Amino acid sequence: MRLLSIIFGLAFHSTHAFSQNDSTKIVIPMKDGKVFYERSIGTSQIENLTKTKAGFTEWSKHSFPDSKESVVKADKEKNMVFGTGVFKIVTSESGNYYWMKFNWRYLDGRFQAYDFYEKPIEKGISNEYSKIEYRWWDFRQGKPWSAEDQKLFTGIETGMNTFLSTIENYLGK
Repeated sequence: MRLLSIIFGLAFHSTHAFSQNDSTKIVIPMKDGKVFYERSIGTSQIENLTKTKAGFTEWSKHSFPDSKESVVKADKEKNMVFGTGVFKIVTSESGNYYWMKFNWRYLDGRFQAYDFYEKPIEKGISNEYSKIEYRWWDFRQGKPWSAEDQKLFTGIETGMNTFLSTIENYLGK
């Protein structure tokens, strides 16, 4: 019995340590406790708002092909382009996936992505959007909500880094 307790204790400890170590490999930037991506792109002023909006519209079509919810808008008064991005993250062999939704803006030469929400698409789970920060916090503390969290957060990191690296291609910079 004592040997069984020791084996269980070691197994729990290694699993707990493994989940914490895995979360350190994933880099998701935060600002004021919220997931927040930011990258400088181009000049500090939008010289042609219509052309910039068209570039972001093309970027959005290419980056978020599975989503009808992704939008691009322009605000002439603020000289800003902004919108919503929605992308799919497959998390299991059985076909479970998440929609990841976020807001973004391009102003003064900076692209910012913020207000991230996840929506699970699987049987037995509420299919409503919820803020990602609570889940990300628990995952980093070694308390994942599900076995799919590793793939979910890796998918966020990979997706956002890909989107950020392709923006300039569509802005003609």
